[in-house]
This record gives sequence, C-alpha cells and structure tokens, in this order.
Amino acid sequence: MFNDFQSFPYEVRQVHATEARLERIYKAAKLGLKGDSLALASGMLPTEYRQLTQLDPIAEMAELKGRADGEMEMSTVLHNAAREGDAKAALEILKHQHGWIAKQQLSIDVEQRISITAALEQAQTRVIEADCVEVQPTIHVKQNETQNQTA
Repeated sequence: MFNDFQSFPYEVRQVHATEARLERIYKAAKLGLKGDSLALASGMLPTEYRQLTQLDPIAEMAELKGRADGEMEMSTVLHNAAREGDAKAALEILKHQHGWIAKQQLSIDVEQRISITAALEQAQTRVIEADCVEVQPTIHVKQNETQNQTA
C-alpha cells in the first residue's frame, strides 16, 4: 500500500529583499492591501513575508512608505474635490479627519395649557346620562311537583 509513495524534494525558499520584491510590497501597500493579501500580491507566502519583515526591516519600511503614499494620494484627491465645490468630499474630510459630527438633536417645544373648566366640559360630554331606577328584588319559589299533585 505504501510502496507507491514517492519522496518530494523540498527546499526552503530563501527570501531576500530585492528591489523588485520591495517595489511589489510598496505597490500592494499603496493600494491598501494588508497582511496575507499584501504578501500574496507581492509574490510571497504569508509566512515568507513575515520572515522577510523580521530579517530585513527595509521590507516593513517599503510597506509603511506605500501606505503613506497611498493615503497622501487619496487625501489629495479628496481635498482637490472639496476645493472645487464637492460638498460630499468636504463633509467626508470633516468627518474623518477632523472628527466633525453633524448635529442630530431635535428641539421639540410642546406647550399645552390645561384649563379646568375646559376639562370639566369635555368630561361632561363623555358622561352617559341615565335615569336611576331602584329595583326591588323578587324571589321566585319553585314548587315541587309532588306538592302540586297533592293540592
């Protein structure tokens, strides 16, 4: 059963921070990729990328520079749009960069005066008028059939 097993040659890939690899890391980070997605887009396995950042700090620097340049580019686009009159872009800048929050409070003024005489009039219209009649209870006695037959 195990006679068909073949040994696969395995060689650990040596990962080096070449200029081409650093450029791929930079471009992926500039587009906003992070973690495993950044590693795979850069042509490395996630474990290889983590190893590279531990062994060569320039790889992490390429990622940080890519993120900063990407953020700068998008910030410039938003600021230019806001300067050209795009109100939505201006609001997004205010909300996300300056912590501005649109007021969402409601002011409700309810003024109601209660008049005792008006309340009594309204109560009077709701009263059902009826005549009271005193009822005298009457008792009905049922006679047994045997009493009726003897009588």
